Amino acid sequence: MEILACAHCGGTLTRPLTRVRFPPYAHYPVGNGHPMPVLMDAGTYAVDPAPDPGPAGWLLLAPGDATGTVLVRERAVIACCGITGDNLSCAACLRPVGSRDDECSFWQAVWLDPGAVRAVPAGPDRPPAGWAELVHDRSGPLPVSEWGRWDERCEQETTLALAHLIAAADGHPVRIEHGHAAELLGPQLARHLRTATGPAKRCTLHGPDLPPTGLRPDLALVPLHPHTGEVWPAPPGARAVPLHVEVWRHLAFHDDRPAVRIGHRLRAELARDDPQPPSRGYWLWTDTRLLHDTLARLPAVRGPAFRATPDALSRDSGY
Repeated sequence: MEILACAHCGGTLTRPLTRVRFPPYAHYPVGNGHPMPVLMDAGTYAVDPAPDPGPAGWLLLAPGDATGTVLVRERAVIACCGITGDNLSCAACLRPVGSRDDECSFWQAVWLDPGAVRAVPAGPDRPPAGWAELVHDRSGPLPVSEWGRWDERCEQETTLALAHLIAAADGHPVRIEHGHAAELLGPQLARHLRTATGPAKRCTLHGPDLPPTGLRPDLALVPLHPHTGEVWPAPPGARAVPLHVEVWRHLAFHDDRPAVRIGHRLRAELARDDPQPPSRGYWLWTDTRLLHDTLARLPAVRGPAFRATPDALSRDSGY
């Protein structure tokens, strides 16, 4: 673990933190005027590997972990519904150290300037959660609202998985052979691969505690560890497509059974819960810019298969 300290005076800026995977969508806004949650989990931080524009190395953390900073209102940029800008200073010496983002459509976050802070060792890291814990975690709210929309983090993570799935298709159609995964990703794949040719590639969910499917798949949607970035291995002969474990878990173990086993249908006025159970349908808002920026960084898009499927990279794909 590390404590992030002021490079000028040595003052402590944060509580002890564990470094985790950087969320690639940290700079991408969601919608317009949309209230956003905190991006990083408490007690963690991430390092931006290659921001655009700007220097690499900015440190991203939850606002509640920046305990040794003060907000300087005179340096804050007043935006649409909140503030951005280089508005944070060290509480001890008042030197600028970073920014606090509290603006609509942008993730709630603190960004610390790598030139103004330094990491100080603060003991061993907490061990990351194991796959068994992640897969069977039922704490917290469902990632899908009662009308079927995924939360912001899951939407962005699913956009990343969609980009990797399009790249892994290698110009072929894709047939997802898992009901909930097909419902979530099928419409987007159909739009982006509508000019794909050749035999369809079979895609299944694969991961811990899921029984193997009968036929060997070509592509496997496998869980991605949210902190370490580790990807569960695909079955032999299949190509792994990483999907954030929160989304993967919900698709893999989603339960459609009614709460009470009955032999006949109840009248509508009797068959209701309070609150209403979540919708069994899904709809997914896809961040088009994130999708295409991710695709552009993947080596597969420079191959001949993508030149034959222009819809895969077209920004006019129905979103």
